[in-house]
Amino acid sequence: MFTLEELHQVKKRKQLITLAEQKNVDITKIMRRLRYEQELRLLQAELVNLQQWIAKKKLRVAIIFEGRDAAGKGGSIKRFTEHLNPRSMRIVALSKPTEEEQGQWYFRRYIKELPNPGEIVFFDRSWYNRAVVEPVMGFCTKKQYDKFMVQVPEFEHMLYEDGVIVIKFWFSISKEEQKKRFDARLENPLKVWKFSPVDMKGQQLWKKYTHYKEQMFSKTHTTFSPWVIVKTNSKKTARLESIRYVLSKFDYTGKTKAKTTLFPDPNVIVRYHRYVEQIDI
Repeated sequence: MFTLEELHQVKKRKQLITLAEQKNVDITKIMRRLRYEQELRLLQAELVNLQQWIAKKKLRVAIIFEGRDAAGKGGSIKRFTEHLNPRSMRIVALSKPTEEEQGQWYFRRYIKELPNPGEIVFFDRSWYNRAVVEPVMGFCTKKQYDKFMVQVPEFEHMLYEDGVIVIKFWFSISKEEQKKRFDARLENPLKVWKFSPVDMKGQQLWKKYTHYKEQMFSKTHTTFSPWVIVKTNSKKTARLESIRYVLSKFDYTGKTKAKTTLFPDPNVIVRYHRYVEQIDI
């Protein structure tokens, strides 16, 4: 391996590659990580430019992150937001509704969290809890579910007409990869808090989740508020491509000077349609 002195002498990537070749050391994983970090920094710089442009234009942007447990929603939100100005950005991750909220119109608690002019709001799960998680887990009645499915396209059309820009991500993960991530959480004392009894049921009720997910797509994917599917078996790729997608949707100042591509990989991220290939079926 490398000595500390040798590493201190390395200033550029080419020097590291040369040193690895001399030592006959495989640094494929290291180089992949370095490429990811470099690409992430470039995209995050573009997000800062986008945020400043949105603030100047007084736009209202809501980005929804939905998907099965352990699909990487929280990690992606962290990469989206870690260098943004907190004064014009919020992360919304609501807990279960209070008794008072349960008696209110379902959308009310989410309406209060919608973006103000010049603001981006990131929803770590959203009103779509009622489309998949709640019916699967028995947290809502069939009547409540049916009413939601009728109302949600109308609700989102009102947002569209009022100028709120809504981007809806579905983070798609395979059953096998989800199980690996659950096991890793249980083994890591720093991540065990992420695991809950609901997560375990996600594996047991996989097909039921799939049924309600497909119902959600078929009834709430619209021209004015489409679903965007992100394949997330590779967390790092999903982070980069979801950021690219958001950047690609706006003609912000300085976009043409970006030092990396802003077009998402169609093998990773795609608008929903009935025959699209999915990995969480």
